[in-house]
Parts: sequence; C-alpha cells; structure tokens
Amino acid sequence: MNREQGLQLVEQTRIIAIVRGVEQQHITGVAQALLDGGVRVMEITLNTPGATTMIAQLQKQFGEQMYIGAGTVLDIDDTKKAIEAGASYLVTPNIDEDVIRYAAEQGIPIFPGAMTPTEIVKAWKAGATAVKIFPGASLGIGYIKELQGPLNHIPMVAVGGVSEDNIAQFIQAGCHGVGIGGSLVNLKEITAGNYGWIKDKAARLVANAKL
Repeated sequence: MNREQGLQLVEQTRIIAIVRGVEQQHITGVAQALLDGGVRVMEITLNTPGATTMIAQLQKQFGEQMYIGAGTVLDIDDTKKAIEAGASYLVTPNIDEDVIRYAAEQGIPIFPGAMTPTEIVKAWKAGATAVKIFPGASLGIGYIKELQGPLNHIPMVAVGGVSEDNIAQFIQAGCHGVGIGGSLVNLKEITAGNYGWIKDKAARLVANAKL
C-alpha cells in the first residue's frame, strides 16, 4: 500500500491499532481480526520481540489491504531497521529531530510523540506527517481541545486513554486520528486464540469513531 493510500486510510478510519508484546505465532490472526473488524492501520512496536520479522511478514500477507508501520522508534538505528523491514510509516514516543528529518528525506510518513505546544510545533517544523499527542490519557480531551486553538493546522493523533466510549469525543475535539493499544490488542484474549474478541472490539471502535 503506497503512502497516499495509507494516509487516506488513517483519515477514513481514524484508528491506528498499536500492537505491543504479541507473539509471532499470533500476529497473522491479530492482523486478520483487525482487518475483519474494519481497522486497517496497525503499528508493530519495535520493543516487541521479533518486531521487524513480523513487519516484513505482515507486509507480504496484508500489505495490499492494510497500512503497516513500526512504533516505539527511538533513534536513527531503529528508523533504519524499521524501514529495511518494510514499515510503511513510523511512530515515536518522543521528539528526535534527526529521526523526523531522516524519515521525511526517505519519504516515510512519521508520527512523532509530543506533549507540549513547543514540542508539537518543533516536530511539525522538522517534517512530521502528523504529531502524536502522548500521553493522551493523562492530558485528556480538554487538553486536545485547547491545543486546537493555536495549532489546528497541525494534524494530531491522540494516544493513550482512548476507548469505544470516548473515541467520538477525541475526534470531535479535533484529532486527525487515535492510537489504541491494549484495550484493543488485548494480550489475554490473543493468547487464548480469541481473535473474534479483537474483531468485535475493532468493529465497535470503528462504528463509534464515525461522527
């Protein structure tokens, strides 16, 4: 899936599934469940054992249907590893301007994590595709709304604290999208092989995200 198609998917579904700590034997089942539930954008965090192998595998199996990226990208070495594995986009928990600029030079969309207005503007000026507002659970929806006043020209993706009960509020507050981890990619259900749970949860999130 090319850059434009992927970014359109983020805009359409508004949801990025954050896959952290999932074992390789389960990754295909998780991806299929997310796809069946309508969530077609997922990131594999690089602190997941075997992450680069899983990214490469998912690109082969689902690359035409899903937008597959790498998360928890911390430095240039991580960036290069993720791109070599075939990650279509990158997500970071922090601001590293070298990483942002390198991704932009390579034509790879990047969503760096930021908290303060200063960090958000710095990330945007360095070449961020959109800025991840993190930690979203601690900052809250009201904080997102306040940021929209002076910074509504910068696409923002909220990560942390997003649920099926409040996802619509995050979108209404001005978020370009949201990232959802453990409440969607539930390791207990995955270990039990209950991929239907993931599918149903994804479907409810997608339905509730529509304004």
